[in-house]
Amino acid sequence: MSARNVLLVLVVVLLAGCSRGTKEQEDLGYGTFSGQPGAQTGAGAEAGAGQGSAFDDSAAAGPRASTKNRTIYFDFDRDEIKPEFRDIVAGHGRYLAANPNVRVRLEGHADERGSREYNIGLGDRRAQAVKQALLLQGAGASQLTAVSYGEERPAATGSDEESWALNRRVEIVYSP
Repeated sequence: MSARNVLLVLVVVLLAGCSRGTKEQEDLGYGTFSGQPGAQTGAGAEAGAGQGSAFDDSAAAGPRASTKNRTIYFDFDRDEIKPEFRDIVAGHGRYLAANPNVRVRLEGHADERGSREYNIGLGDRRAQAVKQALLLQGAGASQLTAVSYGEERPAATGSDEESWALNRRVEIVYSP
């Protein structure tokens, strides 16, 4: 393991220990997030999202971030932020903390499986998980709005795992 990787692991472990919330904060139903960026594994979402270099510069976040860096993908029927997307969320959180006048809308989505009502709830839980993670990074509550579209606005049509993986997401949308 290179010295950079060792240093990165030590920093993440140290910061994760310092920033853990109380048990009450973890049990709010928003999904899990340690508040610290994880290493980009390249394992990404099933559809290949999240691959690439680590998102460690808050200047790369914000409205100019690529679409790939504004979309957080989730596992089937889950609302926990996957480790490969934590650094992206953390970068947006740092950007928002440094720019308190900036506002974002967190749009939660689900694939077509499940009832319409269930998918609205799942999309909301996903958006709330990202919101909680942004708040842990210093973003203000007044900067964040969460909305769920459930299965109503698919990113991909089709009834296969590749399409479903693209539809299980939260999009971070910056206000003009």
